Amino acid sequence: MTLLALENVSVRFGSVQALQQVSLEVAPREVVVLVGPNGSGKTTLLRVLHGLLRHEGRRRVEVPERAQAMVFQRPFVMRLSVANNLKLALWLRGVPRAEWAERTQAALARVGLQGLGERPARALSGGQQQRLALARAWAVQPRLLFLDEPTASLDPSAKREVETLLAGFAADGMTLVMSTHNLGQAKRLATRVVYLEDGRIHADLPTDRFFDGPLPERAAQFLKGELPWHID
Repeated sequence: MTLLALENVSVRFGSVQALQQVSLEVAPREVVVLVGPNGSGKTTLLRVLHGLLRHEGRRRVEVPERAQAMVFQRPFVMRLSVANNLKLALWLRGVPRAEWAERTQAALARVGLQGLGERPARALSGGQQQRLALARAWAVQPRLLFLDEPTASLDPSAKREVETLLAGFAADGMTLVMSTHNLGQAKRLATRVVYLEDGRIHADLPTDRFFDGPLPERAAQFLKGELPWHID
């Protein structure tokens, strides 16, 4: 079964060809991690997968939009309490008001923010704000979650906390598609790694084969650190 598929998708921003003839399928319970140098098309691909960008080619979706969510690299939090940030997301998703309190408390507990519901969301640390963004996504109970470099600006401790949460989401059966500049993170979380460069997919392999098997030349250079790369 395929949850989402792209067929020969291209995206252009003015003179910049951001994606070129990209085809990709996402199956249930996968953790698909997108890697590649800056400007390779990772964020554009995530936005196309989530239906946020116009494109050439075909996007086929078996998961309703209401069963999808996305967490951005710098999540936007409203000038509201932590709890009300969650309740707003539930309201926008059309969740009955009678469920808000229970879902809010469950989501805060899920990400380790219980007891902080009345705190102003913008008073949280960067790591806590990212966990709030994950709680907001988890609260709407998506089958498919997109994440754009969810730990890029976090310290090592906060990164570990977020990785643990994502591993837990995957263990619960949620399908994840995420980008990262952290090679170690890709190895720890992914069931499948997709390497992009210049808006094209150059490798799409199970994690063990990506890191241990033969790769196309550009992907192999990137993995060896011969192209710009960040590793923890």
